[in-house]
Amino acid sequence: MIKAEDVFKIGKLGKPHGFKGEMSFFFDDDVFDAVDADYLILDIDGILVPFFMEEYRFRSDSTALIKFLDVDTRDNAQELTNCDVYFPYALTGQRQQQISWNRIIGFNLVDGETGTSVGVIEAVDDSTVNVLFAVRTAERKEILIPASEELILEVDMEKRVIKAIIPDGLLQI
Repeated sequence: MIKAEDVFKIGKLGKPHGFKGEMSFFFDDDVFDAVDADYLILDIDGILVPFFMEEYRFRSDSTALIKFLDVDTRDNAQELTNCDVYFPYALTGQRQQQISWNRIIGFNLVDGETGTSVGVIEAVDDSTVNVLFAVRTAERKEILIPASEELILEVDMEKRVIKAIIPDGLLQI
């Protein structure tokens, strides 16, 4: 059984493309191409399932068309639409030592001062110099927290927890 702590999210599947099972794949990390992987892992109703790739071709820097083995019809592909796509840490080789922002999606963010949970990191916005964690609180509110190295106190990869200094007043906004 594949465990959540053994994989990191790299993208999401889009709609079918054509009638032979090919589909759009929107990715944030092209590790699947860099390490010549045979399979990707899809989240199917909360269960992580490996799907072997038959072929893929890039359409842009963040989009590819992908065809999985035994997914041969538009209807089969339609069932996979909107599935999150993951990649196993074990296949990353040296890239495993590099912490990618994608690897911390799903981590619990904890206030380093009080020890209380702020929420779960749902996304990382690194489109500007000031990287931000998009955090979903227990109250289902989304807040943006600076992801500056100076504010991060501890990262526990096994427990999937990040302890950080939360700037005063940020949680009250």
